[in-house]
Amino acid sequence: MCTGKCAKFIGVSLFPLLLVNITCNVLLFFPSWKTKYIKDSGEFITPEVLYLGGLLGGGILVLIPAIHIQATGRKGCCANRCGMFLSIAFAAVGLAGSLYSTVVAILGLVNGPYCSIDIIDPETNKANITWTSPFKGELEKFNNESYLFNKDLWNTCIEPKGIEEFNIILFSIILAASLIQIVLCLIQMINGLFGCLCGTCRKDKRQSEYR
Repeated sequence: MCTGKCAKFIGVSLFPLLLVNITCNVLLFFPSWKTKYIKDSGEFITPEVLYLGGLLGGGILVLIPAIHIQATGRKGCCANRCGMFLSIAFAAVGLAGSLYSTVVAILGLVNGPYCSIDIIDPETNKANITWTSPFKGELEKFNNESYLFNKDLWNTCIEPKGIEEFNIILFSIILAASLIQIVLCLIQMINGLFGCLCGTCRKDKRQSEYR
């Protein structure tokens, strides 16, 4: 596959991935499919959601590189060595964005959701509802005891209902999409280097007629 066609394929492939990241990040603002949790300045939203990993990192920061990379693979002013050289820089921006999205998604999975739980007051022996991140700081339990793998712990949060599964699914999708973006951006950086040195293999139709 010539470098021009490869660039076009990579650019087109990035669009659905960034749309997935943006959609999942937006959905994370509505745990239990309710809007009430974002009305108080995001006070009851999982902190990692507010980092906008999928929306900003794997979304907007990948969108502009995707547009340029896809255009580089077409015939025209962008399908040249200069365009391929610029695609390396744009791919690096996309790589940075997808890396940021990946890190935020991992933190969201490891730290767990922000939710309300029952805490027993030792003095009164009564249960008090407190908002916290009950699974945060349990990185050393990244095994069968972790809430990620132990469904029995998915009833720890009282509100929002089902927030554990909700966050796990959406953050996992963002993580998977971002990892694919990283691979594609890395491939384009290598492809852009070859395209800068060797050209895009795109031949003008008129030139081919004279041969």
